[in-house]
Amino acid sequence: MKHTPSWLLAAACFVAGSAMAAESYPQRPVRIIVNVSAGGGVDALARIAAQHYSTQWGQPFVVDNRAGAGGSIGNELVAKAMPDGHTLLVSSSTVITTAALRPQNYDPVRDFAAVTKLTSNPYIVCITPSLPVANIRELVALAKSKAGGVSFASAGIGSIVHLGAELLTVVAGTPMTHVPYKGVADAYPAVASGQVDWIIGSPISALPLIKAGRMRGIAVTSAVRSKAMPELPTVAESGLPGYNVVAWFGMLAPAGTPAVVISRLHSEAKRALTSPEVMRRMEIEGTDIVGSAPAEFAREVKAEYEKWRELVKKTGMKS
Repeated sequence: MKHTPSWLLAAACFVAGSAMAAESYPQRPVRIIVNVSAGGGVDALARIAAQHYSTQWGQPFVVDNRAGAGGSIGNELVAKAMPDGHTLLVSSSTVITTAALRPQNYDPVRDFAAVTKLTSNPYIVCITPSLPVANIRELVALAKSKAGGVSFASAGIGSIVHLGAELLTVVAGTPMTHVPYKGVADAYPAVASGQVDWIIGSPISALPLIKAGRMRGIAVTSAVRSKAMPELPTVAESGLPGYNVVAWFGMLAPAGTPAVVISRLHSEAKRALTSPEVMRRMEIEGTDIVGSAPAEFAREVKAEYEKWRELVKKTGMKS
């Protein structure tokens, strides 16, 4: 009588265990940690997913907003949680940029399992109305010709808005002065009044100010033009080829969470986002629904982490 190899038995047990984990998930209430330092809209997006999950699976999905240390507290909490799908994270790329700028008690690639990129949108390069430029080429030319250069605002050191602006200056080969603020509530008025020359702003918060004439939008930061703002060229087509920075909100779980659980979370999140009501709302806000597969999102997280670490190294940026 032949004996079944031990490795085959182990593999069979693993597959069976994974299947059971998927069928029984979730076994208790699930906590979704929200990195509120990620910016406006992240809480609402987490609640859309949470409500859908609760309806589908009959267990409460509780949104838990966490602030402090640029979101690092919430990020670390999820990174160190039991990898069973009962603790999740919804955040922007601040989970990456914070770690790229300074050492954290988590690694954004090693310590998380990517579930899905939920949404994505370009930023807008916004300038003070009185600045004598009409496009990116003229902004760069002004920075090169003006004694002391020009200045840009951000919503804080290490934010994606900060790093995206720093990347623009590096690609342009033109240093510009960074003026950090505690948030866009302080940064936008500084640009509108001319205290600072420009900022990279999110459509949902910057468009009302642009429409009111308090700031001027001259380009979008994505690789392709925005469907919501087709009149604005990209930074890349405005003279800085290769430049591409987008805002995104994504869902992550602790590394080691069973793949079948990750798969279920991804598929149901995508269903929630593609409901007509949510899609209409996101379109108004200039946001694209993504719902990317876990493997694709994992590749993006890794590539973006390497990109921002390289920028920090090249510029000698400090927190």
